Amino acid sequence: MLKPPSMAFRTKLFASVLFPAVFCLSAFAQQTRNPQTPTGSATTTAPTPAATQKLPLRRVVLYKSGVGYFEHGGFVRGNQEVEIDLTSSQLDDVLKSLTALDLNGGRIVGASYSSQDPAGHQLESLPVPVAGSQTLTSLLQGLRGVRLEVSTSTGAFAGRLLSVQQQTRREGGAEVTKDEISLLGDAGGVRSFALEPGTNLRFADRALEQELARALGLLASSHREDTRQLLLSTAGTGQREVRVSYTSEVPVWKTTYRIVLPGSESPLGTKPLLQGWAVVDNTVGEDWNDVELSLAAGAPQSFIQKLSQPYYTQRAVVPLPRGFLLAPQTHGGTMISAETTQQPTADGPLNGRIFNSGALGGIGPGSGGGTGGGAFRSGTAQAPASPAESSDFLTAAKSINAAEGNQLGDLFEYRLKDRVTIRKNESALVPIVQAEIAAEKVSLWNAGPGTPRPLRALWLTNTSPLVLDGGSFNVIEDGAFGGEGLIESLQPGEQRLISYAADLGMQVLAKQDGNLPARVTRIHIAHGTMIRTTESRQRTIYTVRNEDASTRMLVLEHPIRADWKLDAETRPAEQSATAYRFRIEVPSKQTKTFTVQEARPIVLQYSITNLNPEQIQAFTTERELTPEIEDALRRILAQKDAIARLDTDLKSKQADVGRIFEDQQRLRENMKALKGTQEEKALTQQYTKELAAQEAQLAALRAQISDLEARQKQAHQELDRAVESVAFDVNL
Repeated sequence: MLKPPSMAFRTKLFASVLFPAVFCLSAFAQQTRNPQTPTGSATTTAPTPAATQKLPLRRVVLYKSGVGYFEHGGFVRGNQEVEIDLTSSQLDDVLKSLTALDLNGGRIVGASYSSQDPAGHQLESLPVPVAGSQTLTSLLQGLRGVRLEVSTSTGAFAGRLLSVQQQTRREGGAEVTKDEISLLGDAGGVRSFALEPGTNLRFADRALEQELARALGLLASSHREDTRQLLLSTAGTGQREVRVSYTSEVPVWKTTYRIVLPGSESPLGTKPLLQGWAVVDNTVGEDWNDVELSLAAGAPQSFIQKLSQPYYTQRAVVPLPRGFLLAPQTHGGTMISAETTQQPTADGPLNGRIFNSGALGGIGPGSGGGTGGGAFRSGTAQAPASPAESSDFLTAAKSINAAEGNQLGDLFEYRLKDRVTIRKNESALVPIVQAEIAAEKVSLWNAGPGTPRPLRALWLTNTSPLVLDGGSFNVIEDGAFGGEGLIESLQPGEQRLISYAADLGMQVLAKQDGNLPARVTRIHIAHGTMIRTTESRQRTIYTVRNEDASTRMLVLEHPIRADWKLDAETRPAEQSATAYRFRIEVPSKQTKTFTVQEARPIVLQYSITNLNPEQIQAFTTERELTPEIEDALRRILAQKDAIARLDTDLKSKQADVGRIFEDQQRLRENMKALKGTQEEKALTQQYTKELAAQEAQLAALRAQISDLEARQKQAHQELDRAVESVAFDVNL
């Protein structure tokens, strides 16, 4: 059975409202379901809804994170609907962020929009197989069994489509392949017809014909302009103000600056002029007519969520069982009846947490200078502009009506003073900054680019009260182009180097002077440990040549390396996260050298009791020890030598005891062997005398060993006290 044609539907989106509004809507719904009015009650006629009108766009705020805040505002009367034009790409963000307010006592009943089910899914739901690349033959193959009416020059025939096949026939001596269809007639006969220009087909089923037309309409809709309408329904009486706001994905607005430098004939004290512009693109579904435009120099968090498309989840396919056996089951009885069940109280706190929301994003301080471009234009390459031309240009540059800077939560916005009109799919350049700034013209060099040529740069100080958003800039000097570069976000009062051209009048060469001899800088002795700090030193010599006709100020960037420190005599003008910056003034046609000396500490640790005379002698030879430290260490060595001599004597006495003990063992073994012999008596007396003499020696040795051990213990105690008493902290 064929499906009836489905109507285009609109998805309803109802706004969240407070309890009184919910009560009003509920009462209205009850009255609608019960249209009968009590006897004697007065009847009222519902107000006729006013015609739908477009809600004008009033305000636009663009952010650096690729989103924009749009605010529509206007007036409605009675139960009027308002419409907002969107694109399909906007709809997801709008559904996620839509805020609608009907002021002056009215309310927003709901919002609707034309749903856009994915075309593939909609076509799959139709009984007509038009998805993909279809031909007439493949379409008919998918419709086998439908009733067709075929008319040819020989007559007409009606029946159900039986098959679609290719037939090859010989015509005029050649084989010709044609597509043919076969129909089963009502009387049971089968006839075949070739699909050729003289054959007309018509679906006899009107419902199927409508479904085919609907499927082709879906395919045609993909070629139309991508415009969606958001319809908001309001309810109330009289004229009321309506405001609707939402966020939407938009192109990131871009910043570009112009820096106008005072000419050589400008009055003394004239400051450079900074002029900022923003490139804004309108790619949304309607024109921006006379809108209030703000550009936020910040990047609040934002994300994409596909809310506008109907979502279909993947469901499991469960096959039908071949057989089903129902077994007897038992169920437990009730343990607690409904009367004794404790219900939760309504006045208790909810088991949850309240999260305080805050504005995301912010403005970072930025770092580093810009990247240079262009070529340096020397004063002799082109005649400078006349003083009148330079003055007129500087005056004209001050004539733009720049934006007003304000805090926008944690962000910073440029609120344009004049209203802006930007047509759909158009872009515009709008002024945002006009301020005098402090800037010093310098040359900037570091070893990173690998070229001896410095960059022409400005040491810029943001003396304006505005946050300067990051972007490109170009420099105009003496009424002509001087170069361009990039600048990162700059806070009020912050200083930054920005480069814009190559300086062809200077060269800088850097040479490493190799590793200088290390020197001991500190000796620290405490608790028996000596910490010896030495410095590994390196020296870099920079040679700067100025071929220009005027004196140049060079800002030299020397890289910061981990653990390496500048010597006390080398002081930079400032320090960035990656480099020291030195100011070097180089007169015209002269060469200057500048030396940067660095040192890295190397710390070695020694135990005093492990030092030997050779090490102390080496330290003394290199003049790494003061006389006081040397004297204290040598006293420690003398005490160690005394302990070593006691150790030697003690080991010698212990060795003597061991030899006597071995000799006594030998004598006792001999005495055992003499039992029962004639020499037993004489030799026993001799051995006994020897044993007695050895016992006397052992007694003397044991007394000496005991004395040596006591002296050794005392010497160790004295050494420990001496080591603990040695304390020095000397910077050499």
